[in-house]
Amino acid sequence: MSLAARKIRLIMTLRRSGITDTAVLAAIERIPREAFVPPSFLDQAYENRALPIGLGQTLSQPQVVALMTQALAVRPRHKVLEIGTGSGYQAAVLAELGAQVRSIEIVAPLAQGAAETLRRLGYDRVQVRHGDGYRGWPEAAPFDAIVVTAAPPQVPATLVEQLAPGGRLVIPVGTGEQELRLLVRTPSGIETRRSVPVRFVPMVGGP
Repeated sequence: MSLAARKIRLIMTLRRSGITDTAVLAAIERIPREAFVPPSFLDQAYENRALPIGLGQTLSQPQVVALMTQALAVRPRHKVLEIGTGSGYQAAVLAELGAQVRSIEIVAPLAQGAAETLRRLGYDRVQVRHGDGYRGWPEAAPFDAIVVTAAPPQVPATLVEQLAPGGRLVIPVGTGEQELRLLVRTPSGIETRRSVPVRFVPMVGGP
């Protein structure tokens, strides 16, 4: 089966899984996911599964990427912060939605590799920085949306502080068993909604 046919099959799988945001589905359909996976996993680029990208890190399952992106409710010109660039795939999805993306990766070779891949594919809306995601990107705050692609034991207060009014933070939380959470800054404070169980690599760095 060709990569194009596998991509179509993946989009159908995402629809059946409950992804209803047509903009998110269209963004995923436009992105060449094969550009973000190691060559040895090229034939699995459009499987609905997480893939290793080296240095102990993974490229998240497409269904989880779509679920998290859908929860962020990103719109064109939104300022979005991503913690955990990895291969750059999630950042590409956000850029396809028209967001201005800043992404932080603590593993220097991954940050460099992701920046090169994103630049080669023309994703000029994305800035990649090597650094500690616990600190966020304070000089660019506040953000309309923040997505974290590694799991801290609890939600970092520094990231919550960098949310704009109405801003949304999607983050996996926990050690061992993890759950996906959506935090929204409302006029009365932070509203937290708990979602599905997930499995992400631990978030490293220091609060």
